[in-house]
Amino acid sequence: MTISTLHPDRVELEQIDLYIDGQARPAGSGARYPSDDPYTGRPWAEVADANEDDVDAAVQSAHRALNGPWGDLTATARGKLLLRLAELIEDNAQELAQLETRDNGKLLREMAGQARALPSWFSYYGGLADKVQGSVIPLDRKDFLVYTESHPIGVVAAITPWNSPLLLLTWKLAPALAAGCTVVVKPSDYTPASTVRLAELVTEAGIPEGVVNVVTGFGPTVGKALTSHPLISKIAFTGSTEVGKAVARTAAERVTRTTLELGGKSAQIVFPDADIEAAANGVIAGIFSASGQTCMAGSRLLVHSSVAEELVQKVVERAKTVVLGDPSTPTTEMGPLANDRQYAKVLDHFKWAVEDGATIACGGKPADGLGGYFVEPTVLTNLPKDARALTQEIFGPVLSVMTFESESEAIEVANGTEFGLAGSVWTRDIARGHRVAGKLRAGSVWVNSYRTVAPQVPFGGFGQSGLGRESGIEAIGSYQETKAIWVELSGETRDPFTIG
Repeated sequence: MTISTLHPDRVELEQIDLYIDGQARPAGSGARYPSDDPYTGRPWAEVADANEDDVDAAVQSAHRALNGPWGDLTATARGKLLLRLAELIEDNAQELAQLETRDNGKLLREMAGQARALPSWFSYYGGLADKVQGSVIPLDRKDFLVYTESHPIGVVAAITPWNSPLLLLTWKLAPALAAGCTVVVKPSDYTPASTVRLAELVTEAGIPEGVVNVVTGFGPTVGKALTSHPLISKIAFTGSTEVGKAVARTAAERVTRTTLELGGKSAQIVFPDADIEAAANGVIAGIFSASGQTCMAGSRLLVHSSVAEELVQKVVERAKTVVLGDPSTPTTEMGPLANDRQYAKVLDHFKWAVEDGATIACGGKPADGLGGYFVEPTVLTNLPKDARALTQEIFGPVLSVMTFESESEAIEVANGTEFGLAGSVWTRDIARGHRVAGKLRAGSVWVNSYRTVAPQVPFGGFGQSGLGRESGIEAIGSYQETKAIWVELSGETRDPFTIG
């Protein structure tokens, strides 16, 4: 794969191919589609548009590797290869970050930070690979020895979104490989470049051909063919709740295991005793970083009425000074939205907020003069409880503000959504911090912080925010099946018509 640096005025287009059986290849039909640079709004690459035959070839390759060279390796050997992959990712982090910025328009410094963090996941699971142990189970009888073994679940379909392609792939890929699975990745049609490059590094690390394959293209064709393939044993999906439900329905038809990391409408709760400066900074980080295009975005601000005016004023003042522009420039603080579809969705929400009676404290419109898919950082106040900005995931830099009078009211409002991905509590009262965090129905809760993740810590959601957890020790178990083995010790003939 030929990689270019970030030059918006380039005319020639990069060629991004499928990656199957350790090699780049065009789609079987030869079809390609353009991939736009969100900063310029112009194509920067042409991407192979896979069909069902390409998907089958990728799955068959993964199946052969599972039952061949990869399946023959010990867990310790797999772990060493993951450690080698971690080193290669570290060596190529800047290149991977540039590809992601070119594809999704997020800040280069954010993508570079994510790319530099990826090796920690592969190192963590590389070290964990041979630590997954079975157990001998004591029984109330002496004539059996019973023990358990863990086996890789099989070929995994990993379907990833456009907002943080490699980070969200790594949350699936690292534990899946440590568990002994093989993987076929379907990246977002908007952001395939970094995923294909990572697959090349997988091969360079010495991981056998076919262990990681990448099929690019569109969900209705490629995604459907992959999730319904009879050799797929698990689907690991990150994306919208709507699409996640469709994936779950497909999986149910074949009783395929799933991990679903879906949408969010997370609340940041600010109590009157909070450090208001720190809380304002946390609110900004939660909603305007990554242009609000993150599943864990703190899109709802719940602030005590006694400090609401002060806090909202600080957030609005900072929002008005956020520097928009070229995502590859170090001084830029917010880049464009990732694609035309997301841009149109956010503009619709600006219109709906006015229709629902909201006050636009700042923003609420496209950012003029920048080209690409830019919108202004937006703060909405005076929202009715049923406003769409409070109930629907916008996935853009839009903060909805509500006030509360009591701790119980704050908890009730925070939990009053079908989602349950994340949340935060801002207070100097450590007892209150623990108490409220324990009552929030969310998979991740930060106290006096926001938007921090680590490979050791499980991540996932309650309710409509998904099924299962990624990261942490338990994630590797979601890519394995447990087998119980019973060994009869007495040697005596048993009654064939009784159990036990």
